[in-house]
Amino acid sequence: MTVHSDWGDWLPRAIADAQPDGLALWYLGCNGFAVKSAGGTVLFVDPYLGTGDPPRTVRMIPVPFDPGDVAAADAVLATHEHTDHVHGPSQAPLLAAHDATYYAPDASMAVTESADWRERWDLADDQFRTVSEGDEFAVGDLTVTVGPAHDPDAAHPVAYVVEHASGTFVHGGDARPGGFGDLATHDIDVGALAFGTTGMLPEKETGEPTETTWYNDEGLIIEAARELELDRLVPTHWDMWRGLTADPTALHHHASSFEYPDRLDIVELGDRVDL
Repeated sequence: MTVHSDWGDWLPRAIADAQPDGLALWYLGCNGFAVKSAGGTVLFVDPYLGTGDPPRTVRMIPVPFDPGDVAAADAVLATHEHTDHVHGPSQAPLLAAHDATYYAPDASMAVTESADWRERWDLADDQFRTVSEGDEFAVGDLTVTVGPAHDPDAAHPVAYVVEHASGTFVHGGDARPGGFGDLATHDIDVGALAFGTTGMLPEKETGEPTETTWYNDEGLIIEAARELELDRLVPTHWDMWRGLTADPTALHHHASSFEYPDRLDIVELGDRVDL
């Protein structure tokens, strides 16, 4: 597969030109983010530029950039092994062009090995680092902590806490509440959590329409935000798949009476959030 951007190169240029005072996040659609610090460190979490696997999964949003147009990348982080989180054509070119490091749990790393990322994109073994819960590592002026995550659809999901002098961002992957451990002790400013719904999707083997529930519903995502004690909740994934899109504005009603999240930030593809 070759990635073709529907938006030209304006989003990578916007990221390259940005000079954030603290930490800036760009929502890449699905569950992807680009993160840039005041010190110029750039990392990506779960960038996915594929179109899905029609007719079961059909991408509903533009492909916002070509990885070849990205000016800098110090690291790429994967939360779990699903295709829309571990995807060679989206992620391996970032590693190849910028000598970036790929951080992923074992089940995700197994996907890169089975798809021969190293050989296909001429990548070195030391560009791949397997992580597990409790690990901590530095990427430029950022400190990344690997946390636990509860995702019943994944073999080995993790969450990432990205800390900077200006604030803390957590990416929960597709996790539901009940498995974040003590991540709330990091005093999280902004958290990204997957929001979805229930719909009828073709079953993989037979093609028969099957009732499918992915990600958090309204109650679960607020429960997860409360577990993490988020100041700001950014719902993700609601925009992605035909038949499973959702309306994040409904979350204002679900969150209004709780202490956490203090604020709901609804972002669309290409939007920037600053800490």
